[in-house]
Formats: sequence, C-alpha cells, structure tokens
Amino acid sequence: MYAIVDIETTGGSARLEKITEIAIYQHDGKKITGEFVSLVNPERNIPYFITNLNGITNEMVEAAPKFYEIAKSIIELTEGRIFVAHNAKFDYSFIRQEFKSLGFNFRRSVIDTVTLSRKFFPGHCSYSLGNICKDLCIPVNGRHRASGDARATARLFEMLICKDAEINGVRSNLLRNTRIAKLNSKLDLVKIDEIPEEPGIYYFYNEKMDLIYIGKSRNLHQRINTHLSNNSSNRSMEMRDMIADIDWELTGSELIALLKESSEIKNNKPVYNRLQRRTNFRWGIFSFTDNAGYINFRYGRIDPDDSPLSVYTSKESAKSKLASLVEQFELCQKLTGLYDADGACFQYYVGICKGACCGAETPEEYNDRAGKAAEEFVFTQRNFFIIDKGRYEEERSAVKIVNGRYTGYGYFNINEMGFGLAAVHDCIKSSQDNRDIHTILKQYLKRYKVEKIIEF
Repeated sequence: MYAIVDIETTGGSARLEKITEIAIYQHDGKKITGEFVSLVNPERNIPYFITNLNGITNEMVEAAPKFYEIAKSIIELTEGRIFVAHNAKFDYSFIRQEFKSLGFNFRRSVIDTVTLSRKFFPGHCSYSLGNICKDLCIPVNGRHRASGDARATARLFEMLICKDAEINGVRSNLLRNTRIAKLNSKLDLVKIDEIPEEPGIYYFYNEKMDLIYIGKSRNLHQRINTHLSNNSSNRSMEMRDMIADIDWELTGSELIALLKESSEIKNNKPVYNRLQRRTNFRWGIFSFTDNAGYINFRYGRIDPDDSPLSVYTSKESAKSKLASLVEQFELCQKLTGLYDADGACFQYYVGICKGACCGAETPEEYNDRAGKAAEEFVFTQRNFFIIDKGRYEEERSAVKIVNGRYTGYGYFNINEMGFGLAAVHDCIKSSQDNRDIHTILKQYLKRYKVEKIIEF
C-alpha cells in the first residue's frame, strides 16, 4: 500500500521555506484508491518567481488551512503506507520539517521514482518529472501543481511496477519497500526502526561479523536508511546486500562524530571504506629551514609520511595561499617556492622583496615575519578546549588542544563545572593526532559554530 505525494512550496529549503499545496493519492499497487488535495497557508509571502512557476498566489492561500490544521489527515492518509514521490527527498524533508515544528516525528518508508526510473528506464537525457513523463507519453494535467504532478507520478509508478514484473517475473522487494529492499536475511529489521535520529557513528557488519563499513551522520536513522535503499551504484548495492548487522554510537556533537569516524577507519580499515576514504586533500604547504638559516615554504603533493603545515584539494589552492602570505607578511617569492631562480627573485630587483633570497636581509629579520606566517597554519589559541553538545541535556563534549595539537576528546557533566576545568581535563580520552584530524578541526571550526572555546 502506497501514498503518492507531491507538494508545492515557497522555496527550495525545507528548513527555511513552507508548503503551499499538498496532494496525496492512496494507491494499492494497481490503481488510486483515495485522494487528498489542499492548498496550505504557508503563513508567509510567496515569492513572485514561485507564483510565476506554479500559479499559486498569496490570495489563493490566504483562506487555506494552515499545516497544523491538516496534519492529522496527512498522518492518517499515509499511516502504514510507503511514501512515494518523484525526487522524494524534497517532498519528504518538507513534510518531516513541518511535523517537526509541531513536535511530531513523522517517519515513513520512502520510494523515489527518480531512482527507480533510472534503474528501469535507463538512457533518458533527463529524469525530471516533466521530461520523463514526456518521454514515456504520460499526460501531466497541471504541471507544477501538487495534484497534477502527483497523478503523473502515480502513472509513472504504475509503469515502474509493470516494468519490474516484466524483468523479474514478480514484483520485487525493491518496489514493495526500498528501505528494506533486497536486504540481507540476517539483518534485524526491528533494529533498523530503533536507530535514533541523532548525531553519531555507525558500523556495518557482514554475516561473519567482519566490520565492512564505518560512517558518521548528524542523523543516524536517516543516513543508515539511505544506505539500505541505495541503488545508485553496483558497489553501493553490493555493500547493502552484505549488511547482516548494524551498530551505532551516539556522539551528541557532529565534530566528535567526525573525529571518531576518522580514528575508527584508520584503526579498523573496513573494506568498503578503503576506496571511499582516500583524502581529497592531496596538496600541502611545507616548511623547512635552509642552510643559510632562512625559513622556507613550499607547496607540493603529499606523500604518506609527509607532515604538511596545511592541506589543500588542489595545487592552485596551495599556491594561492602562499601568494597571500607573501603579500601579507612581505615574504620572498623565491623562499616560498613561487619563483625559481639561481639568484635574487624578481621582486627584489623592483624593490618589493627585502632581499632574503640574496642575503641582503638577515635570517633573523626575515624569520621574524616568516614565523608569524607559519602561525597562520596552527590554532591561534595554543591550549584550549572546544566545548560542544553532549549526548544528553546536562552533558557537553570537549576536544582538547595542547600546543596546537589534538590530544583527545571526552564528555563531562555541566553540573561538575563548579570545580573549574578539572572535570574537563579528567574526561579526555587520549587520541592520536594526525594530518586528517587537523583538517577536520580546522574545516569544522571555519564552517560551524561550537558552544564555546575555553583557553587554559
């Protein structure tokens, strides 16, 4: 039993935008058996370009029910049914977010007709609903309106069911429930429903209880279920079929999940992580002191035993960083690997470089600036804790940095903070520092806010 769904919204972000129209068609695998269509008052302005796309105006939704007024109907219409949509992640995420704002955890098994169309109808230039329906001669009455798109999706879904039967003889598990599609018979399906929607790391095991994959996610339930319904590549399906047991560990903080995942993969080397975990940061900036006593920098490819000051995804990014340091700290282009010459660099002859490249500037004078440039690659606070969320309300996580190096992480109870930082120091579980850990820490602190940083 299925619930075929389509929505219209005020924009593309489920976190920021709202639903303006919803259509749900109940389906028994052969035909539509029930329907629900309604405009929804988004309680905000509908942008002009959205109105231009689907024709839904502010005036049309002014008297429409708000989402909370139809929430009960949506639950009842989809209860015990598989949620089917074209590009299902979009529709499902919006509906989940609307329910989340009401304090309700809306959870359904999901089938995406885009994924199945690629599988059963390969070779099309585009799998957007309009284009695939045009190619398959499916009429769409009311494109970019919830009812018209949902009815078209229902017809596409019926064709997918027929195609599946044609290929496999009978309807496969793939169409009955992508969440448990072709799963290993030893995998406990009850356990899947118990996976929490919280940050953490997860472990996949085969039938011999060999660890085959380690991952992390802000939402364990969502990420693991994505793996279990992944048909995007032969490798993904191969791994999915091998998963006989699942384990997970809550981390509270996504940063802890990243750090623990990196460490666990290095320690265990699961077979399905080996290719996927090759770092994209293949270029680095290095530092050394030459025979004359000058601090030099260079960029280059990273070898396994290297210890670069910083890592980059491309040669151009590394060169660009060095060029900015040359300008900021008045460094020599030759001593930063940006100018190749036997004698002085070009900038010395035009009066920009102070002459470290030809001995006109002493090592002490030059190294004072070069040393400050090197500090750009280490944490500005040499000894500090990164404090972030814990696994429950009164707990916090802590990452410890000593002399610019990662020493470990742990958890402490905020009620013990009255005794100073002793509780934070004591909770730290020692961990190995390495280049990947530095990359994780630097990237995370650049992109996300943590609760606080405490120097000691």
